Amino acid sequence: MRRTGFFLCIALGLSLSVTHAEAAPSRVLDAKSSWIGNTFGFGNGAWTQINITAIAVAPDGRVFTNSPWDESGAEASVYRDGQMLGYAGGTHGWGAAGGNAVAVNSRYVYVAVGVGNEKGRLVKEGVWPRSGRHWIGVTRRDIGDMKRPAPFEDGIAQKALANDKDSRAVLARSFLTINDTPDDARQDIGGLAASDALLYVANTSQDRIELYDAASMQKKSQWSAPQPGRIALGADGSLWAIVESRGEHPRVVHYGASGQTLSDAPRLAADSMAVDIALDKQGRVLVADNGPRQQVLFFAKEGSVYRESSALGERGGIFSGVAGKPGPRRFNGLTGVGVDAAGNVYVSANGIGTHDGPIGAGLGATLESYAPDGTLRWQMQGLLFVDGAWIDPGRPDSVYTGNKRFELDLSKPAGQEWKYAGFLSGRFRYPDDPVFHVDQWPGLPIARRLDGRTFLYLTDMYADHLKIYRFDAKRDGELAIPSGFIAGRPRPVQNVPNRPEGGEWIWRDQNGDGRFDTGEFQRNPGAARITGGWGWWVDIKGDIWRTSDVKGIHRLRYGGLDKQGNPVYDYANMQTYPVPAPFTELRRAVYDAASDTMYVTGYTADEPYDRRYWKEVGRRFVRYDHWSSDARARYSIDLPWDTQAKPLSTVIGITVEGQYVFAVEPVGDVHVYDKDSGREVGVIKPGAEVGHASGWVDVPNGVSAHRRGNGEYLVFVEEDARGKVMMYRWTPQS
Repeated sequence: MRRTGFFLCIALGLSLSVTHAEAAPSRVLDAKSSWIGNTFGFGNGAWTQINITAIAVAPDGRVFTNSPWDESGAEASVYRDGQMLGYAGGTHGWGAAGGNAVAVNSRYVYVAVGVGNEKGRLVKEGVWPRSGRHWIGVTRRDIGDMKRPAPFEDGIAQKALANDKDSRAVLARSFLTINDTPDDARQDIGGLAASDALLYVANTSQDRIELYDAASMQKKSQWSAPQPGRIALGADGSLWAIVESRGEHPRVVHYGASGQTLSDAPRLAADSMAVDIALDKQGRVLVADNGPRQQVLFFAKEGSVYRESSALGERGGIFSGVAGKPGPRRFNGLTGVGVDAAGNVYVSANGIGTHDGPIGAGLGATLESYAPDGTLRWQMQGLLFVDGAWIDPGRPDSVYTGNKRFELDLSKPAGQEWKYAGFLSGRFRYPDDPVFHVDQWPGLPIARRLDGRTFLYLTDMYADHLKIYRFDAKRDGELAIPSGFIAGRPRPVQNVPNRPEGGEWIWRDQNGDGRFDTGEFQRNPGAARITGGWGWWVDIKGDIWRTSDVKGIHRLRYGGLDKQGNPVYDYANMQTYPVPAPFTELRRAVYDAASDTMYVTGYTADEPYDRRYWKEVGRRFVRYDHWSSDARARYSIDLPWDTQAKPLSTVIGITVEGQYVFAVEPVGDVHVYDKDSGREVGVIKPGAEVGHASGWVDVPNGVSAHRRGNGEYLVFVEEDARGKVMMYRWTPQS
């Protein structure tokens, strides 16, 4: 049961004794549910997956996808005419994973997947690999219903499991093992192609292309190919392939039906990065180029060879013109291309490309369809994952997330208020951007206006380090320029270019080039260490607050802007406040610079830390007035804490805005407290617009709020499950 207690004017250094009172059930507030960043809000059960690394297009325009990961299990999905039709299932968790290739024929969908054993915990012959091993292979599904496995009869596992009706056994009978590998040496399938007679598999790590009977799934033949990636089957039985696909300069090769190399393949430009290949009804070869061009290239046969005849997309993609500005034909991180029978072209992208691991799940999946004349037919977006949102302090209808900007029109219906306005990560212009080097996802945003300029601060999923970005719209459009970085532990920053050994350093872009240059790092010379802890906060004056679990609260004071326009932070200008009573361990500290008020959460001797709930803000919340001079606790309240509840009832994120404190549970419910008294006003719950559902809030600062001029509050909540950020609209009743 949640309890509430109030304490007035208690000195910071004194221990607190708490009197508890039973609390009535929280009142559900009248808030409108909405979202940003996904074409669908799950109100009708649909969402756009968070990553797409491969597509296959059926003649009727259905688009089948694949990816290594979607948080809600839609790694392999099917779309048509801008609608999600469903997903395969059986590709997510509990020993199952997606992959990077997919193909179709008239009867089946073939999806590259992985099968594991959860560190030896899954044991059943033919269903799971033995301990220490991992299977890479192909699951075959009914093209009319991807959820329906299409078993075949002639494999060893298929015969052993012939009479087993268990759902995992049925999936196993529909699975063809291509590579049986050690856990630490996974050998993925780089491409698939299919006719009604044959299935072609690009076995990338084994340097070969393998052919299987499309019905029996028995191996027919193979031929050598250097690191084959995506493949496409010609009407004449020949096969087009991207080879040396893991290198810096992939090539296109044309093979005859028996595997002989033909001499008519086009030569690509030196800076091309071919990631997918397709053929249209005119016999043209389409190549998705994820290099600087960011285009789909068309090659037609001229005499004895194929030459480039046209291209789809603006040259430079999203980075051309106003860099980072999205729009039709402004591609960003191409991963797939396909064509239907009518000549419509389909393009997938994820902000980075096919070979950069899970980071693609954080940079934004898009799937687009273009008519033969290049006109956009439809677009689907799943842009956010492990991400939050923060109102742009310079533009009240502009919202920053970890690496995107959205514009709001709050006059529109739920889910239609947002417009994708900016992509912030310039991988060609700023390749040292730590979003590509330090963690799998961009980070959680705090945006501040300092000395007339806007800066974006990003914390990572585990609150280890802090990234700082500046903007220069005239020179860099929407792109965020790496400006500063505060490192924590050594391991998360081990891939930062030119970094000093270990952690505990500050980097500032002293020459303004956005690169991590030698000589731009400052190591922490003192005894006070900011490593460890779950709390980061940047106040409105630019001071950075770092909450250590047991060492207190560190304050890095804002030192103004340097000549390049970077905010200056220095270990010499750091102050540490001791752990305030009644806490024994701290988790978050939110400072209101305008009133010199500090809001702190954590654990006490009577309410100790439970290591099973390691991301939570703690069980106690205290407001301290006059923090910088004569700190005194105004009140102390219990936060929700019922670890036996289903679902779990704790608090994982907290923020302060206007008159209220907003505290979010892992299941997404937002408790609202009056900041002056600590009294709970009520709770915001997800509504019908989002299917009465919120994914797990899985980050330490997954909630933010903004009070609009008309008194309405916009409350943003990270929503892991389905590629979006929740946006609740709440107006307090007087």
